[in-house]
Amino acid sequence: MINWNPFNHPSQIEEIIELSKDKACVIFKHSSRCPISSMAKFRLEGSWDFVEDEVHSFFIDVITDRPISQLIAQTFGIPHESPQVLLIKDGQCIHHSSHLDITVRELRGVFGNSH
Repeated sequence: MINWNPFNHPSQIEEIIELSKDKACVIFKHSSRCPISSMAKFRLEGSWDFVEDEVHSFFIDVITDRPISQLIAQTFGIPHESPQVLLIKDGQCIHHSSHLDITVRELRGVFGNSH
């Protein structure tokens, strides 16, 4: 089960960058107005098999927190999409995917190569 940490304040960018130096961080950008985003979230949550001490997971609602979502895109140099998942390790985005390409299997593959 995913223990989502809300991502709703710009200062959290620096917190995530620092946290990612110790443990990978996943940021999920979700649009509450998009059925594809809801499906991607449902699939991600349904197959989530990371344990809490393996990865930090953050959730942002791009409808209510669009400026923060844009700040994420600028900070990591990744064009904004929704839904979108970013995998942050050592302060860098080492993987991103969007829409139905968001899967735990893909994250596991990249995550396994980042140690």
